Amino acid sequence: MAFRRALIASAIILAGGLVTACNPTLRSHGFRFPDGEAPVITAGEDTQATVLASLGSPSTRGMFDENTWYYIADTREYLAYLRPETRERRVIAVRFDDAGLVTAVDEYGMEDGRVVAFVGRETPTRGRELSILEQLLGNVGRPTADQFGGQQNLPGGAGGPRRD
Repeated sequence: MAFRRALIASAIILAGGLVTACNPTLRSHGFRFPDGEAPVITAGEDTQATVLASLGSPSTRGMFDENTWYYIADTREYLAYLRPETRERRVIAVRFDDAGLVTAVDEYGMEDGRVVAFVGRETPTRGRELSILEQLLGNVGRPTADQFGGQQNLPGGAGGPRRD
């Protein structure tokens, strides 16, 4: 009877440990605004300096257009050993003209994202791939430079006899 109670108690403790070990962990990355609050950036009035003062440094700048700043924030859920899932993403794109004046402010979320197809192919190279055995024994039996009269090639590929 006591053994049975101890077995049931240890099973309950083990099950409780397993359940609490699988609780998800949420991690936020980037600048977070309070819920429902949007940054107040007015096109035509704000400049790069005022945007830096209110939002800070951008997460990244445009690859081909340096006048676009992106502020990226996301929340990811980590669950044990599984791949993390992005639960929320918010991207604020601030575009400037050449004078540094804000021309547009756009906001994007998870629904605006696109899945990019990754191509896993490799570019072929000339020649052939050697096996491990061919790599290890590749120079066995090949003649050395000493067997051809002891003359070695000069630097730069001249290949003639050495000059003293």
